[in-house]
Amino acid sequence: MYTASADRYVEFVGTEINPSTESAVDRSLLSAFVELLGLRTGERVADVGCGPGRVAAFLREHGLDVIGVDVSPGMLAAARAAHPDIEFVEGQLDELPVGDGSLRGIVCWYSIICTPPDLLEDVFGEAERVLAEHGYLLLAFQAGDGEAIHRSDAHGSGLPLVSYRHSIADVADRVGNAGFVVRATALRQPEVDHESTPQAFVLARHQ
Repeated sequence: MYTASADRYVEFVGTEINPSTESAVDRSLLSAFVELLGLRTGERVADVGCGPGRVAAFLREHGLDVIGVDVSPGMLAAARAAHPDIEFVEGQLDELPVGDGSLRGIVCWYSIICTPPDLLEDVFGEAERVLAEHGYLLLAFQAGDGEAIHRSDAHGSGLPLVSYRHSIADVADRVGNAGFVVRATALRQPEVDHESTPQAFVLARHQ
């Protein structure tokens, strides 16, 4: 679906983090993530579920060595076209194409919304595998009680999509079960035009 709708999706969200798609709260959390990392030369971070590379570009602009990962070839093509100086590779949230302990930070910016609640620990377990000691994980997602949202024509693709509005408490618990210490959670009300539900954020550190 995301490959079929790549052009329309990019037209909707753009290829950069911007006030039309992220509130000031969202952007401040991304900035805090960068500051917390305190990266040293040679350390790397990942934008997982990167879409057209919006967060990857933000991280690169802040001086980080970043890799973008996505399951959709169409999204990866859009990301490479918009950000030719960043490496983008194909991979799944629960099977990342990087080595054990090779990353200092991971951002999953609305990429867990297509993962059912009972499979989230597979995603967080994979993040635990690839993050170095004391590395950081930042999650953003639409908030709810774990309910599934069914769309028959997602992003004008003519194809169906099921997404999930995760409970922030459930996500925080599952992140903790995967070997992380939750450092902060945030929940804000809809602010941007396209939003219809509260937005949730979880920041955690690898033990």
